[in-house]
Amino acid sequence: MLLEHKNAVVYGAGGSIGGAVSRAFAREGAKVFLAGRTRARLEEVAEAIRSAGGTAHTAEVDALDEQAVDEHADAVAADGGGIDVSFNVIAHPYTHGTPMAEMAVDDFMAPVQTAARTTFLTTRAAARHMIRQGSGVILAFGGPGDRSGPNRDYYLGGTQVAFDAIETMRRQLSVELGPHGIRVVTLASGGVPESLPEAMDGRQAIAEMIEAQTLLGRAATLEDVGNAAVFAASDWARSVTAAIVNVSCGALID
Repeated sequence: MLLEHKNAVVYGAGGSIGGAVSRAFAREGAKVFLAGRTRARLEEVAEAIRSAGGTAHTAEVDALDEQAVDEHADAVAADGGGIDVSFNVIAHPYTHGTPMAEMAVDDFMAPVQTAARTTFLTTRAAARHMIRQGSGVILAFGGPGDRSGPNRDYYLGGTQVAFDAIETMRRQLSVELGPHGIRVVTLASGGVPESLPEAMDGRQAIAEMIEAQTLLGRAATLEDVGNAAVFAASDWARSVTAAIVNVSCGALID
């Protein structure tokens, strides 16, 4: 198994992507620490992992709360002997469909502030423990977006700016943490239709737009994202850092 004896923390583990990655980590032998704000959703993922023979622990953690994040990371490291993988995929607030020229500043800034704060807090908490052990993997999610393709008329507000902020932090963290044996990698999907809320306005149209951008005629699935995360977190990718793992089916062309 690719992640045997590894301790992985997943923030936003109760969500579709966080849950899929958590299950994939556990399938490959990791002890998974599920963090999020809704205990019931975390327990659903944990039960699925345990039913499949894996190990999962849950904790209610607000990934925007400095003290909560630090205390949880310290507890995970104390319980498991360290932190090997940290992955943050909490939901960001968003206002889509409104041109920036017509958008309220608070609506624009909300995802940017959330993304920057939670990424900083969770990566800092993990890095402090990874530095001491001389190894670790920090995964981000999002990556660059296509601003000129079929989605150019779908106004994203501050969402892509938030992802760009995470990318800037990923590059800086890669440089700072590399000498300590810590890798920092982004998973870029170009959109995962399965992850769209069922009640989301225009869900079908958005899913079709995501698929229309791809070169393979299909979008990434939750299983695809989970498998890519396993690879990026494993020693099979030990030479990969300061990089994007592109699982967009060709929607994002490097």
